[in-house]
Amino acid sequence: MVHNDSASAARAGRVTTPHGVFDTPAFMPVGTQASIKGVPPELVAGIGAQIILSNTYHLMLRPGSELVAQMGGLHRWMGWAGPILTDSGGFQVFSLADINTIDDDGVTFRSHLDGATVGLTPERSMRVQNELGADVIMAFDDCPPAERIADGEQRIEEAEPEPGATRHAVDSAQYTDRLRQANERTLRWLDRCVRAHGRAGDQALFGIVQGGTDLDQRAWCVEGVAQHDLPGYAIGGVAVGETPDAMKRVVEHTAPLLPVDRPRYLMGVGYERDILMAVRAGVDMFDCVLPTRNGRNGNAFTSTGQIRLKNAKFRDDPRPIEAGCDCPCCGRFSRSYLRHLLMAGEMLGGILVSLHNLRHFQRFLLDIRGAIAHNDWSLLESRWPVATAGGL
Repeated sequence: MVHNDSASAARAGRVTTPHGVFDTPAFMPVGTQASIKGVPPELVAGIGAQIILSNTYHLMLRPGSELVAQMGGLHRWMGWAGPILTDSGGFQVFSLADINTIDDDGVTFRSHLDGATVGLTPERSMRVQNELGADVIMAFDDCPPAERIADGEQRIEEAEPEPGATRHAVDSAQYTDRLRQANERTLRWLDRCVRAHGRAGDQALFGIVQGGTDLDQRAWCVEGVAQHDLPGYAIGGVAVGETPDAMKRVVEHTAPLLPVDRPRYLMGVGYERDILMAVRAGVDMFDCVLPTRNGRNGNAFTSTGQIRLKNAKFRDDPRPIEAGCDCPCCGRFSRSYLRHLLMAGEMLGGILVSLHNLRHFQRFLLDIRGAIAHNDWSLLESRWPVATAGGL
């Protein structure tokens, strides 16, 4: 650890892996299928990303982890020299619940590619991730659905969760039992992951804490997961349709319970407000598909909120997406030109907006690290009203 903030639980640090170091708090761009969509690896590195994420489930199905291993491993195959994290496939088990069945042994599902029956267990998740060769790998867990909220309650604003996330919400009567079942299964599966992990010397296995919005269940799961002396720990199941207040309550309760001398990773959370809240609770790592998913749709992140570049008002707007942004897009191209590309269906439009969005989050995390290092959040408040509008 490099520095602890004097006014909160925020901390700045550096994590060393076999493929280099990354500074924390860190935002990891998501390359689901071994590709940050539309953006070559050298540009991803050029906008400041030090670590990226790839997806075990998708790479297991296509092209198969055996082929990736044959080609020299994920780093060489996709041309990314820095650290990589792979998730376990557990979230896809949840989000694709319409096509799977789950029991204590693992999950059986129909491939979304060809309908073939596929089994995924803790042991297979470990084997696939060992073959992919990422620096950080995740334990296979059981991610429970959110509790169905009452009409009128606000879910996470514009969360755009993975397809299938919120529709699996369960009624309150089922929720408590499902949390308990998921927690118990997550701990049993973690035991199996630890035993099956074949590359503990060069791949850091992180355990995952579940428990939904039940704080007692979160604490119980932390205690069980932390029985294993792991290189890092993650908070899962907080981007599945809960309200913003519920996310805040869970993260601020759970993060301080995790081992203080290990990286803490909040999975799948990507809005500036939520990242800042979690950093101040002591979280170190984040990932989200939002920068590129929204970029492909012409939605650009700015320090004051998103703008939708397909709107007619940008047709003759000569300004960059955001004045002062140092991304490859803002230094050369206007909102008018970007709108033209997007409306014409030119792939360059989505690529440029994605590049801007990726740099936006790296700039945000860079300023957060500076605020922690100097024990001074005032500059962050002036530069990032989108994250600090409610005050710090």
